[in-house]
Amino acid sequence: MDNPPFDLRFFGLGPKRLPSILRLPARRHGLVIFAHGSDSSHRSPRNNAVAERLSEAGFATLLTDLLTPSEARNRANVFDIALLAERVIDAVEQMKAEEPLAELPIGLFGASTGAGAALRAAADCPFRVDAIVSRGGRPDLARADTLARVTCPVQLIVGANDPEVIALNRSAAGLLNGPCELVIVPGAGHLFEEPGAMDIVTAHARTWFARHLVSGRVLS
Repeated sequence: MDNPPFDLRFFGLGPKRLPSILRLPARRHGLVIFAHGSDSSHRSPRNNAVAERLSEAGFATLLTDLLTPSEARNRANVFDIALLAERVIDAVEQMKAEEPLAELPIGLFGASTGAGAALRAAADCPFRVDAIVSRGGRPDLARADTLARVTCPVQLIVGANDPEVIALNRSAAGLLNGPCELVIVPGAGHLFEEPGAMDIVTAHARTWFARHLVSGRVLS
């Protein structure tokens, strides 16, 4: 798209200057912060495609790395859900301090291990996070006691050809203490690389965030 209906900003987030991409529509309903999975980054093609569609629908979106390059080289950090959730919370707090975004309801979009971090962040900051979408997520990494503290609406999207992750998401859905929807995408695997699979994910995410973030007013 030559002239996207949003401002595109690249910057370093927080004291570690984590590479980030902010899409900011002129008129917006809410802010969606992405938490990518292991071996991914703010440049994830799949998450950026979802972010573009959400921004076209009137949602500001933030994609940010959760680890510095040196931190990411330590594989233990990649699966340190407490650390990743702390970075997600830092992103929420910084965006809440930005004048164009301060009053927006916040959603989190987590993929793979990032979904576990998003759920942990929502449990630790229940009054900051208003809705979550998980794509091919590992909610089990957030642990049962953490999932029980999540009260915001959660949508769990899993590929039909990813049976182990379907089972993990079914178990997690039974532990959450807020509205929950489990969506199984026909013909899709863990990464949703099949033709049309990410379009289905995006459509479900847009509907979920529109239902749970839009408060009846559009901020500009």
